[in-house]
Amino acid sequence: MSKSLDTSTTEAEQTVTEVIDGIVETTPDVRRAVADHRGQSNSVNPSGDDQLAADLRADELFEQRLLGIDGVATYASEERAEVKATDGRLHVAMDPLDGSSNLEPNSGMGTIFGVYSERPPTVGTNLLAAGFVIYGPITSMVVARKGGVSEYILEDGDKRMVDDDVTVPDDPTVFGFGGGIDSWTDEFAAYAEEIRHELKLRYGGAMVADINQILTYGGVFSYPELESRPEGKLRLQFEGQPMAYILESAGGRSSNGEQSLLEVEPDELHERTPLYLGNDDLIDRLESNID
Repeated sequence: MSKSLDTSTTEAEQTVTEVIDGIVETTPDVRRAVADHRGQSNSVNPSGDDQLAADLRADELFEQRLLGIDGVATYASEERAEVKATDGRLHVAMDPLDGSSNLEPNSGMGTIFGVYSERPPTVGTNLLAAGFVIYGPITSMVVARKGGVSEYILEDGDKRMVDDDVTVPDDPTVFGFGGGIDSWTDEFAAYAEEIRHELKLRYGGAMVADINQILTYGGVFSYPELESRPEGKLRLQFEGQPMAYILESAGGRSSNGEQSLLEVEPDELHERTPLYLGNDDLIDRLESNID
């Protein structure tokens, strides 16, 4: 490796570390925003979803913090139509407050992020790191980086590692499927009926919590293709690819029904996708069922 290439790689790794630390440092402010901004904003995001005031405040907090890092060139968010650009070489894409519809009943929600080497919209193979934060009874963070996955407890803007080798358990236990039975395709409904007799239902309505269930217990999570919405509901760039990177780094699989979510090349920043994540054999069966 040449000296210039080695220096470039080191700078990128340092920027990734600063992004992760920046998210950690921002989480106390986001938790306060969740408590203080519970009402509607009377606006919708670029995908047409209603925005809470907390969605907008979390987005603002992360934009300010992360674009202040020298190595970050762009900030893209589920809550804004355009990519915000400055000087730098790496690119951050976020769902600042995943599961914000759970705010009214005070249920689980979190933050999803990906750090890309290319400006979004881009393929998931350009991810350098990805992770999510859960604002639960405790604030925790899962980070995938350099082929491994780690879990941290976050307290007062600092992180403490609790597991440096998170892997999807070999013996799956749980499943969670979104979209509603009446909206599923016949092919997915047949697959779901098989899984229902094998695993326990765990579905909380916030992707961060549902994916953490898979990392903890093994199983499968899906927001599938629907009869009324064949493109699915979840956003590829902000939710699908980062979570796919985490699951695949932890020994699991991701799919849009045909291929890894990391291999899908988006045409648009806010492109949606059917999404299937979990243990290898469960995703293999899913692809066979809906092929």
